Amino acid sequence: MEEMEEELKCPVCGSFFREPIILPCSHNICLACARNILVQTPDAESPQSSRASGSGVSDYDYLDLDKMSLYSEADSGYGSYGGFASAPTTPCQKSPNGVRVFPPAVPPPPSQHHLLQHPGSLPPIPRNSCITCPQCHRSLILDDRGLRGFPKNRVLEGVVDRYQQSKAAALKCQLCEKSPKEATVMCEQCDVFYCDPCRLRCHPPRGPLAKHRLVPPAQGRISRRTSPRKISTCTEHELENLSMYCVQCKMPVCYQCLEEGKHSTHEVKALGAMWKLHKGQLSQALNILSDRATEAKEFLVQLRNMVQHIQENGVEFEACLVAQCDALIDALNRRKGQLLSRVNKEHEHKLKVVRDQIAHCTVKLRQTTGLMEYCLEVIKENDPSGFLQISDALIRRVHMTESQWGKGTLTPRMTSDFDLTLDSGPLLQTIHQLDFVQMKVPAAPMLQLEECCTQNNSATLSWKQPPLSTIAVDGYILELDDGNGGQFREVYVGKETICTVDGLHFNSTYKSRVKAFNASGVSQYSKTLVMQTSETGLPPCDIKTIATVAWFTFDPASAHPDIIFSNDNLTVTCNSYDDRVVMGNTGFSRGVHYWEMCVDRYDNHPDPAFGVARGDVLKDVMLGKDDKAWAMYVDNNRSWFMHNNSHTSRTDGGISKGATVGVLLDFTRGILLFLINDEQQGPIAFEGMEGLFYPAISLNRNVQVTLHTGLPIPDFYTPGEPEPPGSVC
Repeated sequence: MEEMEEELKCPVCGSFFREPIILPCSHNICLACARNILVQTPDAESPQSSRASGSGVSDYDYLDLDKMSLYSEADSGYGSYGGFASAPTTPCQKSPNGVRVFPPAVPPPPSQHHLLQHPGSLPPIPRNSCITCPQCHRSLILDDRGLRGFPKNRVLEGVVDRYQQSKAAALKCQLCEKSPKEATVMCEQCDVFYCDPCRLRCHPPRGPLAKHRLVPPAQGRISRRTSPRKISTCTEHELENLSMYCVQCKMPVCYQCLEEGKHSTHEVKALGAMWKLHKGQLSQALNILSDRATEAKEFLVQLRNMVQHIQENGVEFEACLVAQCDALIDALNRRKGQLLSRVNKEHEHKLKVVRDQIAHCTVKLRQTTGLMEYCLEVIKENDPSGFLQISDALIRRVHMTESQWGKGTLTPRMTSDFDLTLDSGPLLQTIHQLDFVQMKVPAAPMLQLEECCTQNNSATLSWKQPPLSTIAVDGYILELDDGNGGQFREVYVGKETICTVDGLHFNSTYKSRVKAFNASGVSQYSKTLVMQTSETGLPPCDIKTIATVAWFTFDPASAHPDIIFSNDNLTVTCNSYDDRVVMGNTGFSRGVHYWEMCVDRYDNHPDPAFGVARGDVLKDVMLGKDDKAWAMYVDNNRSWFMHNNSHTSRTDGGISKGATVGVLLDFTRGILLFLINDEQQGPIAFEGMEGLFYPAISLNRNVQVTLHTGLPIPDFYTPGEPEPPGSVC
């Protein structure tokens, strides 16, 4: 349970939470620390003026005021409000977390034993007080209730007590400043453990404290455990118990809040039912996170094994290199030291990368384990209202932590193999040029769309190596199919990066692709490009537009790792709750194309997005969130068009299991439109479509779709006139 300890410490004082309260941003802070970091704002920023400008909004409601509460670093509660003419000039101090604290003007703060004398009579909070969360830096002006307006986190307090009891059999003094001594007594009224010096200094046996009952620490621990749990009361109506849960505000409420307060028109549910529901949600999220933690542990074992393999391979490689260098003549020996140096650098680089990743994953796993143990302790609590006060934040944290493990975190950043070999064949006169040769195949070439075109029955294709590729290429292989969806065949092999293929069939659709090769092997294929030859031998002005019939599947190579493929890559779903993108393996740049996707499974009303995208579209967000995708996302009732995170043309009509979504891409008119169940959904979605586009979809684990290609254009649609020959394909 040591990993959980950081979850139980106050971000201000760094000690275990003492009387923690819950801020509106769901973070926790000690009550005493909250008083320490209060700052006094100018009169112009009084609570009355702030509340007057936001009628009907709760003083502590950050859900609707998130954007207003995100200040810059210079204005986030860390300054002294020096920008206001009426700001006080009292010097300020810094608390442990860096927040500046204004000391009270008059009178000086009471001594510690006075605080213990009157635990219920804390000094009044100054008017116009403001508190800044030490973790997210959101600022809030307090109302007349002051800190009493924040609910106490009894669940966290109980977890801290249990953790401290399990950590040390001997109870420590709670007032020692540096190294706490062993406690000798406990005051039942103050609920504080004292050592002898602190008891004499802070709890003298005279005055009002003389009537307090001091007991041995062990008896005090038992009395703490057996003391009856405090009944949860409403912060608005202190005499009322919390009995219901407001769904809209996500907080427990009392009967009087429902009768008179702002919750009177809100949807409410039984406290016990929501308690069980949120416990179930947190347990479900923990199960997923636990799987991620197990994968992380296995991944760490893999990384440690990689360290051993790198060390073994490095030793073996050095021995081989030394043997080769010793067999060469004196000129080769002068080169040997330089080569060994390069091998050692490669060796150290690999070790450094893997060790850094081990350290990173170890820290992340420790944080994950700590969060899991903390959540399990919270689930053990039997206080429904206290649990519901923090359950939403914990569920979000668990989901966020789980998603962080899924973004390529469990993929090694370095291989254990050394991609270098020594070529011992050169003659003696070339010894000064002796160097390592790379044992890597080339990267997949990139088709240059601006130079690819068709004219009549000829096709011209151009390609290049990726900009950052430094691997030598000996040549390229260009392949075309038979124009009827058949097998690919080689039409060119050589070093050139442009090729014109003549003698193709008129009125045919050809798929083309290219790959590179060198002495180490052959690269992956480039993206597949679909090209349309002209209809017969008519002059350009007499060419008629025809529908391009293309067959393609989803592409596992470019899809997000969370996508699950089946049915020969025609059916896809996802293992994540977040939206993930998968594209087709064929790109379109000319003609009229139509394909459909049938919804095989549709649970919990998600929002899948259908459309087209560039090859470098983001794969871990909904399709259409960036400027590389044009999409329609749809739920069970309505749909929207989205490009570059701009939502337009809301249209009634949604999808369900068995529904069919059609996508029609017409380059002759430069438009994209969508169909649902063979009827056009909304107006033309997008215009000005030019360039290379890939069919794409984003979905989560609640959706499964099957792709249908090679379909004719719908009967209701009339294609436009084509572009002149020789344009970009």
